[in-house]
Amino acid sequence: MSDNLDALTRDMLEWIGAEPRSRRQVMAAWGTSCPRLPVWEAAADRHFVAREHRDGGGTMVRLTALGREFLDRRA
Repeated sequence: MSDNLDALTRDMLEWIGAEPRSRRQVMAAWGTSCPRLPVWEAAADRHFVAREHRDGGGTMVRLTALGREFLDRRA
């Protein structure tokens, strides 16, 4: 992962880890069609985030253990 993408991924994971986020919030803030900065896609491909479907609450996004490890290594 490039340094820029790595830094953006860390920022996104810190943001998601701070409080529960809906998938809609995450996509509004971090979704992109730019092929050079696929932050959400890179995090999902590396299993740093997981989507959870909640009854009546839509889809929520949370950090996985791998996502927390990624943050811990870069703290």
